[in-house]
Amino acid sequence: MSTRYRPLAGVRILDAFCCIGGAARGYRDLGAHVTGVDITPQPDYCGHEFIQADAVAFIAKHGHLFDFVHTSPPCQGEGAPTKGSNAARNAAAGRTHPRLIAPTRAALETTGRPYVIENVAGSTVRKDLRLCGEMFGLDVIMHRYFECGGGLTLDQPPHPRHRGRVRGWRHGVYYDGPYVAAYGNGGGKATVPEMQRAKAIDWSTDHLGLREALPPAYTRHLGAALAGCLTAERRAAA
Repeated sequence: MSTRYRPLAGVRILDAFCCIGGAARGYRDLGAHVTGVDITPQPDYCGHEFIQADAVAFIAKHGHLFDFVHTSPPCQGEGAPTKGSNAARNAAAGRTHPRLIAPTRAALETTGRPYVIENVAGSTVRKDLRLCGEMFGLDVIMHRYFECGGGLTLDQPPHPRHRGRVRGWRHGVYYDGPYVAAYGNGGGKATVPEMQRAKAIDWSTDHLGLREALPPAYTRHLGAALAGCLTAERRAAA
């Protein structure tokens, strides 16, 4: 991408639940200054600054200091399989997952800033926008949903038809296809190099981080709309 295209130059973004910074890289590509916060250390984080802290508490205390807040609360307790078919299995094994969408939303609403909450199908985020890797020519499908708030609105782009199947084993049958499965281990799921190529992430080799990271193409798309929202906000305040 040309470094001359910087519609977010000077914009301060808080990247909450940041992981390795898939979201951060997309916003950085558009010129934003990105600060990441996560409760666990993230040595591969690619934003400008990383703060280890509870993301919800940090948003509530400091979110108003940023121009925009991007949040990606943990999805492990949100997806349909976790709440449905695997719920009894997880309970029997004593596995619990945090449900942080509601407290994240409550914290964001105190900031007065535009924001998005990103999560998976089956989660409780409002489905204002759905993005898919095929929209950006990636070799991963990875449908993700975005709830917009604080005055930010996003138009839904057309969802192109998928080119084929996700490669891997399904119920004892192996399927080939143009997409890799960037989740889990085994069963034909993506290797580290395959996830790097599929998501266009070249700064980390961490398997879990690569699985959880958004492709930067998603936030480059979001950033273009954000730039328009912030421009209108500043004109209104002038």
